[in-house]
Amino acid sequence: MTMQNPVRPLLTPLLAALVLAGCATAPPSLDKALPQTPAAFSEGGVPWTTAAPAEAQARGEWWKAFGDAQLDALVERAERGSTSIQVAAARLAQARAVLGATDANRALQVGLGAGASREAQRGLGVAPNTVLSAGAQLSYELDLFGRLAKASDAAALDVRSREALLRSTRLLVQAQIAQSYFALRALDAEQTLVHGTVEAYRDTLRLTERRYAAGDVAELDLVRVRSEVAATESEALALERQRAQLEHAIALLAGEPASGFRIAADDWRATPPQVPAGVPSTVLARRPDVSAAQSALLAAQARVGVAQAAWFPNLALTASGGFASSELSELFRSSARAWGIGALLSLPLLDGGRREAGVANARAELDAALAGYREQVLVAFKDVEDELAALRLLARQGDAQGQAVDAAARATTLSETRYRNGLVSQLELLDARRSELRNRREALQVRSAQYQSTVRLIRALGGGWGEAA
Repeated sequence: MTMQNPVRPLLTPLLAALVLAGCATAPPSLDKALPQTPAAFSEGGVPWTTAAPAEAQARGEWWKAFGDAQLDALVERAERGSTSIQVAAARLAQARAVLGATDANRALQVGLGAGASREAQRGLGVAPNTVLSAGAQLSYELDLFGRLAKASDAAALDVRSREALLRSTRLLVQAQIAQSYFALRALDAEQTLVHGTVEAYRDTLRLTERRYAAGDVAELDLVRVRSEVAATESEALALERQRAQLEHAIALLAGEPASGFRIAADDWRATPPQVPAGVPSTVLARRPDVSAAQSALLAAQARVGVAQAAWFPNLALTASGGFASSELSELFRSSARAWGIGALLSLPLLDGGRREAGVANARAELDAALAGYREQVLVAFKDVEDELAALRLLARQGDAQGQAVDAAARATTLSETRYRNGLVSQLELLDARRSELRNRREALQVRSAQYQSTVRLIRALGGGWGEAA
């Protein structure tokens, strides 16, 4: 009869874990799952090229390219007071704290302890005894299968993702400030235009009142002009209401109370910068949202490894040393010294499917992160294409609208002259002025849209282009 080796049953789970370790390979390359890179942007044929990662590169003060001191001051105020930026900064600090706690699991753990106890055993005739103790404990987990390292890698990638999200939030706030500011300046210009039209209508009204008093025109002509004056004044008040709402929105972006926030009306002098050709080819290199999605994807991939490592044994080394004595004066003598070392190998065998569920959950999170990254890349291409198309078509629309304004202004001049000479009716003059006002307002809206689209393109490019060109 042969004796079985008692060690073999104990080694079987460990050998099985080692076999599983060889099977726990990293997920395959993710490049094939990403959208196909276009050869060029459809708008203008700008070629797309693979650029080195540059999400951490400084964006510069891109808004200063518009040459508006008031805008510069507003962006600086938003940088200091934006609650959105503050929340994103707090989330980054939280992620860094989690990284520190995760890294701490890989370090040597040291603790100190002291205690006192008093005990007595009845029936043995032993007098009550007091035991005093003091000691230190050390422990260290050997990261045999990389579980702790993968957890630290995932936490570090979370920090990178939060850093990118902070940059994305800062860029978003800057862009929203610029867009709201230019919309407000467009309203200022439109208000000036409408007020000028009101004054022109009032001049016509005064002339019509004199003619009505002289019996040259009917009352119908008089009430028509009064109607135009009132309707145009109503439009001016509507513009004033819109301006107040925009001003309050800018106050919120800047993190300031709307009650005391004011932006004085001023002329619209800023000129939108021209985006140099070829810059859109670096769109994916500096977009912080793409960088954040990529870091989240890599973190999810690392956490798959952490979940897989739960199948493998944990080996912890421990050591303790100290003193124990019944007398305080004898506590730190060599005769009271005690010590011990040990190693603990643990491998769970049955857990009701908890580890399988953990791996399945990690893989599902990886699939979701991959889909999110793919979507963000597609959004990046879409955003650039949208704004390139918008700027191209707005330039053509602006030229056409300029011609319409010139023709409408000429028609108004001719109608006013003919009306004063009694050659045309009042209806023709009022219609010419309405047409000129409508065309001038549409021209302002096209100009405002060009500014808005320029800001959106800058944001789509990750903020500016000076450092990436």
